Amino acid sequence: MEVPSTVERALADRTIDGRRCLEAGAGVGNTTAGLLEAGAREVHAVTNDPDHAAAVRDRLADRGDGDRATVHLADLRSVPLPDDSVEVVTAHALCNVLAPAQLEVIAGELTRVAAPGATLVVDDYAPIPDSPVRELFAVENAVAELADADPALTFYPATGLRRLFTGHGWSHDRTETILEPVPWTADLLEAHVDVVRDRAAGLPDDLAGPLLERAERLAADIGDAAVGEMYSLAMRYPEA
Repeated sequence: MEVPSTVERALADRTIDGRRCLEAGAGVGNTTAGLLEAGAREVHAVTNDPDHAAAVRDRLADRGDGDRATVHLADLRSVPLPDDSVEVVTAHALCNVLAPAQLEVIAGELTRVAAPGATLVVDDYAPIPDSPVRELFAVENAVAELADADPALTFYPATGLRRLFTGHGWSHDRTETILEPVPWTADLLEAHVDVVRDRAAGLPDDLAGPLLERAERLAADIGDAAVGEMYSLAMRYPEA
């Protein structure tokens, strides 16, 4: 699997070669692969999803990069790395799946493991403008809040994440758009419908039925769409 262009753009102006890196929220390992291609000495990919962990390990095996990368099945609220041990921290499309209270704790953990002079790269989606895609995400959030009392998605503006990490001692380096508009393909939208379906399974039928029906209808009506922006925020931790 190739490294997405968004990851390449986000890392292009950062010094990665020879550095020890952390990919926070590994997903399928896109940023881990990008860091390795950029010459990282060592990459630690952290995810709390067993399927994602297995997928990243398989991807590393296919690339032959297992000696430079370690996959940790762990909660980002307790990163299994020592204090001041990482020179580059990345979070690609992570923050939007974290509620504000979770994000605050994780920001503290990412700061704890950052070495003096470390670089932080956060890539995420700007708040989605009014559109059927946004309506589908609103249905997903409604089901998640009914099921678990937490939203499934929170789209933070770049200025909001900048303020968050500045509060943890980071200084702003740059913010840039790395993709606009963002393509929301039928497969990707169907994945969001699957989230609605899974969360709705534990709700009473009179609540679950209309919400799932609405999500399915929205995804079918949208088909493919291109809306919104993905941005990259880079920050630097002070030298000792």
